[in-house]
Amino acid sequence: MTSPALSRLYVVRAGALTTVQDAGRPGWAHLGVGRAGALDAPAARLANRLVGNPPDAAVLETTLTGCAVRPDRPVVAVVGGAGCRVTVDGRPVAWGAPVRVPSGAVLEAGPAVNGVRGYLAFAGGLVPEPVLGSRSADLLSGLGPAPLSEGDVLPLGEPASAGPPPHAGPVPWPGTPAELVLPVHPGPRHDWFTEAALRTLLTAAYRVSPHSNRIGLRTEGPALERSRTGELPSEGMVLGAVQVPPDGRPVVFLNDHPTTGGYPVFGVVPERALAAAAQAVPGTRLRFVRA
Repeated sequence: MTSPALSRLYVVRAGALTTVQDAGRPGWAHLGVGRAGALDAPAARLANRLVGNPPDAAVLETTLTGCAVRPDRPVVAVVGGAGCRVTVDGRPVAWGAPVRVPSGAVLEAGPAVNGVRGYLAFAGGLVPEPVLGSRSADLLSGLGPAPLSEGDVLPLGEPASAGPPPHAGPVPWPGTPAELVLPVHPGPRHDWFTEAALRTLLTAAYRVSPHSNRIGLRTEGPALERSRTGELPSEGMVLGAVQVPPDGRPVVFLNDHPTTGGYPVFGVVPERALAAAAQAVPGTRLRFVRA
């Protein structure tokens, strides 16, 4: 239950999928609990830095269509990540830089004009009740706050200072990839595939599927040929695992991935490469390269 002493953030427009995210809850996979957390972690950290928050403070992560919220106290906020039009009570304000939102005013992040996932950070952070040390929503397990709906109310923390830290001019936010290039370390089950499958993975042009989500980035392109039939017993899955389901098209596991699975994992994409995957719009050209 929200403490009456806390300020609140009211959801005016929830958007297609808006969730509370922080740095996630790593370290619980042995109990079947996934990591969750912001898919574009560098964008979330930068948004937090610009409002004077710790890097792991909870933010809102939007998907394609943005969202609109209304605080019940004045607050400094930043909208970053996917590029979009930002307004306060209908008046345009800066994207990617701190803005002051008066009490009762509506801050709106519009639909993405590039990228997929936007990040709304508020001075003081969002402070819903943590679960296993994190306030992140995990769509697969259902842990953490539910995805936002119109009329929801979120508690706002108290800012650490009276305003955002000083900054000198515009901040360089990473751009949206015109082509997504993902390095892959082969294994642990690459030997379940033919040599031709490896050549296919490293030379074929794939595209990001519109069926991608926080669980995994799905691909459209040639199938990878198996050298073994049957399936594995379920085994542990890690962030960045490139799993190959029966249709042969690789899936790159993202933050809400299952902790176990029975389809073979061709390889693993390093975590540092996954932020770009979070911003790759459906249809983006995708290449795998050897790490």
